[in-house]
Amino acid sequence: MSEAHQIDPQMPPFPNEAQGEPGRVHEAPHTSDGTVIRPVPRVTIQAFCETPDVGVSLQRAAQDRRLAKAHLTVHMGGILSAISHYSDTPTPGLIIVESALGGQQLLDSLDRLAEVCDAGTRIVVVGHANDISLYRELIRKGVNDYLVAPLHPISIVESISTLYADPEAPPLGRTIAFTGARGGTGSSTIAHNAGWCISEHMNEDVTIVDLDLAFGTGGLDFNQDPAQGVADALYAPERLDDVLLERLLVRCTEHLSLFAAPATLDRDYAIDNDTFEVVLDVVRHSVPCVVLDLPHVWGPWTRKLLLEADEIVITATPDLASLRNTKNLLDMLSAARPNDVTPHLVINQVGVAKRPEIPIKDFAEALGSDPALVLPFDAALFGEAANNGQMIEEIDARSKTAQGMRHLASVVSGRPISARAAVGGSLLSRLLGRKG
Repeated sequence: MSEAHQIDPQMPPFPNEAQGEPGRVHEAPHTSDGTVIRPVPRVTIQAFCETPDVGVSLQRAAQDRRLAKAHLTVHMGGILSAISHYSDTPTPGLIIVESALGGQQLLDSLDRLAEVCDAGTRIVVVGHANDISLYRELIRKGVNDYLVAPLHPISIVESISTLYADPEAPPLGRTIAFTGARGGTGSSTIAHNAGWCISEHMNEDVTIVDLDLAFGTGGLDFNQDPAQGVADALYAPERLDDVLLERLLVRCTEHLSLFAAPATLDRDYAIDNDTFEVVLDVVRHSVPCVVLDLPHVWGPWTRKLLLEADEIVITATPDLASLRNTKNLLDMLSAARPNDVTPHLVINQVGVAKRPEIPIKDFAEALGSDPALVLPFDAALFGEAANNGQMIEEIDARSKTAQGMRHLASVVSGRPISARAAVGGSLLSRLLGRKG
């Protein structure tokens, strides 16, 4: 793989708006140890800042999807303003205060703040000294966390999430949502193959959830015909637990399970947002990686699942409708998910004979984003895999397409491709990045 296509693990610092830098943040939605940041429950949070930069970071954090249920307001003035404000006002569930003070001065000011705080109020301090001794003393005095400025919004979200996380709760699985820029782009095929590669080459347990309830192809692609599946859970979400989930899932390989769609037209699939949230919450607590195969429909529940996913993959074809729709999706997701990674773009079915296509370079320039993967049109390979109910790699592990699927699995999972799987690396570079 060429150096230009390597994934940089060091995310850039938070942009400085005063210098006119772009406001887009590229930050993985996970904690420093790789676990997923949990959503914060309904709680009132009030912050008191001394510097504009910390105030901006807190405001950006307030827009984060994981703080959707929380209410965070930002004030200027630091600890002294907080003391004055709460001298005759009840304190919220969490107070965040910034202070440039250090040592005993900071400890004394926090003692004064504690005198006006109600029982049960939590305190997070933002300081400017990276001092482990100070940190230990603050924790000993009852401060819940100490963050060192400058702050990235994700570090704020992570700190708040950790405060309210149930230590007895199982880890929360990462969700990777796959959607097509239009119908027929091959999004489901990409989703199934990427999920299979994660399970095979990263040895990670994966559940693929086929949410195209009427026309889903998960069962066909994995050569399965389950009697029950995701619709049974969606129609009785209150009954779903780990035991029932295990009965509804189809085990495809040692590490891969399928939550299959019924793919029948004998009912209307009118299901509300909350039901999807309940069912997927059970799935996320049962497995470290959840692949969501979303149908090409636009409604409240598909929008909600996209906005709440940890990673998003958009599959497009090199035509004008895909370009327009991808641009609309990227703009919407960028505005609604300011602290998340930019969605990964896959351009599929490139090089169809006699079909006019938008050059990949022009496609990428119009979007302002390079594709993570460009897949050539290979009707024979995809057709054989579909008809046999097999994955691309099972048909031809050395093909460009199989190499591309492994690369995509590595990108969205954040895990490296094993040496055994990285077959024909020189060919892989032709699939990635810009292509004229």
